[in-house]
Amino acid sequence: MDQPYLTVDIERRGYGRRYTELPVDELSRQGFSINFAGAYMRPEMIDILPGDIARWRDGERRVQATVAEVRREDKTLYVRVEGLVLLPPEAFFP
Repeated sequence: MDQPYLTVDIERRGYGRRYTELPVDELSRQGFSINFAGAYMRPEMIDILPGDIARWRDGERRVQATVAEVRREDKTLYVRVEGLVLLPPEAFFP
């Protein structure tokens, strides 16, 4: 069975888009994680902060939540979100 390609967009108020379609390994309504084992990148190289806005596809709908906590452990980045809302179908974020 094919694995879905999971991505998130990250936006910082007062700055703009930080990441577009950032690949993640796990994604849920509570947050996401990225495993960097075997990769050149490390969790410290990803600039996500509490207060940033995360958007992603949940089925056919786009959702948005605020980053509540960012944790970096060894080779993994964990991001917990809160305040999840479904975006209207006509929502557009270029």
